[in-house]
Amino acid sequence: VQLVESGGGLVQPGGSLRLSCAASGFTFSRYAMSWYRQAPGKERELVAAITSAGGSTNYADSVKGRFTISRDNAKNMVYLQMNSLKPEDTAVYYCYAIYQGIGSMKYDYWGQGTQVTVSS
Repeated sequence: VQLVESGGGLVQPGGSLRLSCAASGFTFSRYAMSWYRQAPGKERELVAAITSAGGSTNYADSVKGRFTISRDNAKNMVYLQMNSLKPEDTAVYYCYAIYQGIGSMKYDYWGQGTQVTVSS
């Protein structure tokens, strides 16, 4: 199982980045996908999530209207389009996959993270 993030980097405030997460080794279309982030000295937080079929999304209040999560089940990819970036968006961004079956059965996986730095 692999989740490989890409697309991070250094961007000026107000700029945009598109993160990608390539999934392999599991049945991607059955898993809900999320992006989390962790800034230095802070806890990891949920940024955005999307259901397995892509029909529903949700976002942290801090990114609503600026970030968009999407997925392509044919390509086993999930994306995070980030616009109007702010210095407080600086963090390591992680891709997360979760499948919850009947009862307590759960399978979940994390990517290795990609650094996003917003600075002038």
